Amino acid sequence: MAYWLMKSEPTVYSIADLEREGTTLWDGVRNYQARNYLRQMQPGDLAFFYHSNANPAGIVGLMRVIQVGLDDPSQFDANSPYYDPKATPTAPRWQTVRVEFVETFATPLSLETLKQDFSPEDLPVVRRGNRLSVLPVSERVAAKLLAGRSQPLEKARSRPS
Repeated sequence: MAYWLMKSEPTVYSIADLEREGTTLWDGVRNYQARNYLRQMQPGDLAFFYHSNANPAGIVGLMRVIQVGLDDPSQFDANSPYYDPKATPTAPRWQTVRVEFVETFATPLSLETLKQDFSPEDLPVVRRGNRLSVLPVSERVAAKLLAGRSQPLEKARSRPS
C-alpha cells in the first residue's frame, strides 16, 4: 500500500462532500506530474485529503483509492473548465482514480503545524510555492500523520517508530 496527499479547495470539493457522497471521481487534475502520480496509484492506497486555499489550509481527513486507470471524463466535455481539445476518447491524455471516504480528522493538521513538523523533503506540500495537487507521502511520514490525527504531532513524534 502506498500513501498520497491530494488537494482540493473546500469551496470546490471538500471532505464533507466526500463524506456525504461516499465516493468520487478525482477529476480535473491538469498537471502532468500530478497525473503521473495518479497513474501510479493502486486500489487500497490511502490518501490524505488536503484543503488548499482554506483558512487554515491543511490535512482534514483520509480517503482510500478504490479504482485506478480511469479516463477523466472532464477532458472530453467542451463545457468543463478541465476540457482538453487535444484529448479524444481514442487518445485520452488525462487519467484519474475513484476514491472513497475513510474519515474526517477531529482536528485538522494545519499547514502551519505541518511546516513545524516536516521538512520539504519529508512532505513536499510544506515547500514554498508547491502547487502540485497530488503528491506521494512516504510510509514513515504517513505513520506520523496518522498518529497526529488524534493527538498533537509533538506527542506522535516521541512515539517509537
